Amino acid sequence: MRAPLLLVLMAALAGVGAGPALASQTLERNVTSVRLAVNAKGEALITYTRANGQVRRVLAWGALDAVAPDPNISQQRFKLDYAGGGKHRKPGYWRTFKNVCGPYRGPGLVHGVTACTAPDGTHWALQSWQRVQPLRGLDALLPGHMAWELHLSHWSKPLAVLEVSPNWTYGGSLQGLFGRLLYEGKPVHGFKTPTRSRSDRHARYVYIDTFNSAYGPGWKRDGAKVTHVGNGGFCYSFAPLVRPPPGYPAVPTVSGKGERHRITVMGPGVTPDIQWEGAALGSYDPEADRAFDQLFDSILAGDNVCRAER
Repeated sequence: MRAPLLLVLMAALAGVGAGPALASQTLERNVTSVRLAVNAKGEALITYTRANGQVRRVLAWGALDAVAPDPNISQQRFKLDYAGGGKHRKPGYWRTFKNVCGPYRGPGLVHGVTACTAPDGTHWALQSWQRVQPLRGLDALLPGHMAWELHLSHWSKPLAVLEVSPNWTYGGSLQGLFGRLLYEGKPVHGFKTPTRSRSDRHARYVYIDTFNSAYGPGWKRDGAKVTHVGNGGFCYSFAPLVRPPPGYPAVPTVSGKGERHRITVMGPGVTPDIQWEGAALGSYDPEADRAFDQLFDSILAGDNVCRAER
């Protein structure tokens, strides 16, 4: 599943200033003892222990799969009852909750906590990962950095597809990644870049990590890019950064290229988070670069934002 040219992995903010573009819905952060149950009404009961030791029971319902990007149609989103039964005007509703969800029979998932398959054939899953990280391999700058988010998903269709390829950029002087996010064969994108004060639930960020780089050992967050309107594409170069992003005190002025790279993205609607991982390229190879350029053109032709990353 890790070919050197085009890698597709169907499974599964980054910097200061990045805003909400949520999918597989975020329930809570930094929790333990997570349990999932689903009843015959299509309601999910998620039980967990918060960081302060409080046990919380969340009832979720009303969302499945995803809709195609459309500024006039709301994206799928769960209704949530953090009282565990207040929607039924029964504070102890969770005590009578009967689980009918059986062993999970769906595709492999990254960052999986627990999953099950309901009698109607739909799948439910909880995933947890550190979505919000500082860029350029820095240590946490804000309280929300490096938190373990708990994400809930519910789906019946094939997962989104994350297509990624490495390439050489800027005349072979740098290495980068490019690709696109598809769902049911159609591009996944929003219509405006989310900020702290503006959200777009159709929008998707790809979170780009680097392994054993100049930032240090292990995985580090290098950057994040929003998929582009129309083609669901993105492009990125592991380039030295001289000027820090807004809100950053300083950043390493080195390339973040590592031994390996990975990209994680929240699936559209309430579908699971997915991930790609692959090795860095070796020395510049003109023949291989021409093949990358052909693939680049087939995915990102006419994308003016990515033209310089070809």
